[in-house]
Amino acid sequence: MSDTTRVLFVTQAMQPYLQETRITKICRELPQAVQEKGREIRNFMPRYGNINERRHQLHEVIRLSGMNLVVDDHDHPLIIKVASIQPAKMQVYFIDNEEYFKRKSALTDLEGNAHPDNDERMIFFCKGVIETVKKLGWAPDIIHCHGWMSSLLPLFIKKVYNNEPMFANSKVVFSVYADEIVEPVNQKLFDKLKLENIEVADYEAIKDPSYDALNMFGASCADAVIIADENASSKVVDYVKTLEKPVLDGTMDDYFDEYDAFYDKVKNLENALAD
Repeated sequence: MSDTTRVLFVTQAMQPYLQETRITKICRELPQAVQEKGREIRNFMPRYGNINERRHQLHEVIRLSGMNLVVDDHDHPLIIKVASIQPAKMQVYFIDNEEYFKRKSALTDLEGNAHPDNDERMIFFCKGVIETVKKLGWAPDIIHCHGWMSSLLPLFIKKVYNNEPMFANSKVVFSVYADEIVEPVNQKLFDKLKLENIEVADYEAIKDPSYDALNMFGASCADAVIIADENASSKVVDYVKTLEKPVLDGTMDDYFDEYDAFYDKVKNLENALAD
């Protein structure tokens, strides 16, 4: 590993692109704070259709776009866009696709109903991040996943891309937040994962893909877990506390130093979910 720790942030939501919540606030502040401590960072989130591309000056990265990702046995073009948050001197990469992310809302419609294809959007997002990082040739020491939309990424890193040299030394941290959507993710998620060359036993826990189940699953597959929201599901929090892995109570307001020290601890762990 390099002397400078590389931290990959993967989040379902981030300021200033979406309104302020606990997750969007942390995912805006934390990468900047980590970068200012001398670490290298990369940020990834979905390019939802309600993100104003002109205002935030998003533009396509041609050299990273163009590949197709297979979801549910169908090809879906991957488009990568990027924007800069000038005050923080950092960039954000956006995973985009016309079918999955064109609609003018994020994870729910304007009435608050969950999008029925959030399961496929989740698969596409997680695979898109991994494939783009591979194209960047940037090997992360820490992959920090925020929210249920990134809950499949620990599984993919450990079981699909486990022979990929780019991620040989990567440790995955999963942060748990409160979830306000009522409807669970499409139950067909389980069947669609059968096409990803993963043993069924490795994802049996999300046969009923409620948000609690997805959060617990992301935590179970990760190397370490952060409870990032005091309003997170008590069921998820209680489960996380039973795991035999590092767990950080990250619900405090002034969290930068604790998170940063946690990265150092996790970086030196033996690989979890070893084959």
